[in-house]
Amino acid sequence: MVDVTDTLDCSGDVCPYPDVKSKRKVKKMKSGEVLKIIVDYPLSAERIPETMQSLGHEVLSVDKTGTSAWEILVKIK
Repeated sequence: MVDVTDTLDCSGDVCPYPDVKSKRKVKKMKSGEVLKIIVDYPLSAERIPETMQSLGHEVLSVDKTGTSAWEILVKIK
């Protein structure tokens, strides 16, 4: 079990807002912290992990939690 430091709920947001919000959020976090990002837009579930990896962060998991809901865990580097 991973200790989540902070949660960013982007439910109801469509691209590019979840991507933009998650980028802003990780900039404010410290190395080693874990961010849980909640999205309900399929494209965001694909794009956010790619974006986080390109920024050098570690994507711990992308879990489908409902019909159209995902939780993305990102460890800040």
